[in-house]
Amino acid sequence: MTRVPAEAPIGAVIFDVDGTLLTTGGAGGVAWRQAFEEVHGVPVDIAKVTESGMTDFDVATTALRTVMDREPTEADVAEVTAPYLRHLPEAVAESAGYRIEPGIVELLERLSEEGFPLGITTGNIEPAAKIKLQRGDLNRFFAFGGYGSDATDRTDLTRHAVKRGIVAAATGRHPNGGPTVLSPDDFIAVGDTPRDVTAAHGAGIRVVSVATALFDLQTLEASGPEWALETVERGFPV
Repeated sequence: MTRVPAEAPIGAVIFDVDGTLLTTGGAGGVAWRQAFEEVHGVPVDIAKVTESGMTDFDVATTALRTVMDREPTEADVAEVTAPYLRHLPEAVAESAGYRIEPGIVELLERLSEEGFPLGITTGNIEPAAKIKLQRGDLNRFFAFGGYGSDATDRTDLTRHAVKRGIVAAATGRHPNGGPTVLSPDDFIAVGDTPRDVTAAHGAGIRVVSVATALFDLQTLEASGPEWALETVERGFPV
């Protein structure tokens, strides 16, 4: 797939959630642990058995492999995901480590004022993403997205976000302005892991890597993003 030049115009921005927009301070892990204890009687530590950037489906599947003597089915994943979603609001609300990443609110406010359609691209299933965003009052900025509930592959869910963003822009169904004609070439993604880079490039769009979570700037640069920043506060391309 031909890469869009970094200097090409930017018309819309889609953001990863965990580690990019915010950090829940381990709330997701708390909710997963409670869910596994409820369903399987085992308080699985997600941080020890999964990797950053996985979709929720892959998180559940990988963790289930540690407590089952067979390959988990979609029904097994659904069974443990339901209590995860039930426990997540309280876990997020009570997390002392919850924070919005540096410069995010200011950036979202500026992009909104300038009329950019803004969306989400995340491995979280949609209800989980919205729960995490709600505590920081961030849902108000986003009218579309691609989620772990759309696809188990991050490239595919990024494509969902782009397609929905094009429709939202064309119909004016986003909070930041009137109808706008966009193509995939107009989109950039923002993420904090090499998986975000792979997903964005697989979907044919450019990507900004931010070193606000587990991966340092050098590691992110090596994954090949168009832009690599310590935070969104300096050097953001739009």
